[in-house]
Amino acid sequence: MERSEFPCQVAQVRVPAHDGYELGGLFCGVPGEKPARAVVLHPGAGIGAASYRRFGMFLAQCGIPALLYDYRGIGLSRPRALRGFRATVEDWAEYDCAGAIAWLHQRFPDAAIVGVAHSIGALLVGGAPNAALQAQLVLVGGHTAYCGDYRDRYRLPMTLLWHGLMPALTRTLGYFPASRLKLGEDIPAGVAMQWAGRRSAELRPTGSAAGEERLRKLLDRCAELQRPAAVISISDDAFTGAAGTKRLLSYYPRLFPLKHVLFTPAEAGARRLGHFGFFRRTAGSVLWPRLLEVVESHQ
Repeated sequence: MERSEFPCQVAQVRVPAHDGYELGGLFCGVPGEKPARAVVLHPGAGIGAASYRRFGMFLAQCGIPALLYDYRGIGLSRPRALRGFRATVEDWAEYDCAGAIAWLHQRFPDAAIVGVAHSIGALLVGGAPNAALQAQLVLVGGHTAYCGDYRDRYRLPMTLLWHGLMPALTRTLGYFPASRLKLGEDIPAGVAMQWAGRRSAELRPTGSAAGEERLRKLLDRCAELQRPAAVISISDDAFTGAAGTKRLLSYYPRLFPLKHVLFTPAEAGARRLGHFGFFRRTAGSVLWPRLLEVVESHQ
């Protein structure tokens, strides 16, 4: 797909979540375009919409407008104070993912919506009640936050960080101060404690009866979702290897046709890509056009 000769415009937008909470985001588009496709990017935990800005601009210049948004409590969707702010992964999936999908679909009702999901967003996107409005899914570096799926080389330090330090700091401060540790955006306490408590191989409901029911419904919606999907794996991604990808897809038994693509740092002309490198501009000049080829060919 050829890049547009027109400059991409990036604007801050407000996106209503399905429960009425107002999310912040970035919309990347080229004026006057009537797109055949539009992308909604479901981010990873604690990864702000601004981190995906270059990727969104690339898509827009290829004639694919893109909505980049932040979950409640993160980045442009952050309240004045995180201490005491209530948010869970079920809120992110059921309300926030759904609100972003609805916003883009309303803006481009004749376009095929492509859901690009990164990291834990690859699990959350299927939990949106309107996930089927997305004609296609692209899951990049998807995982379920299970410590047993971290790559061997990184498993011990990552387990200590995410399942030891994170809950300790969260209990003390009322949120996880990821920005102070240069680990991305600060994370609301509810989400941080859910991530830290992810110790068993299978996702199991814990906590209140209402919370258990919401998680069951989230997983049921993932299991029911039927859509073409492409799974993009990174060879040196510390969060997930083959086992983690298999575990993620076990919650999506009806995705079909399903295409697997593996990218390596060498293909991008980089020493390493890791969990975040795919969305950096240095790798994007090589890998993003290849991703569009996958989207074009896999429908």
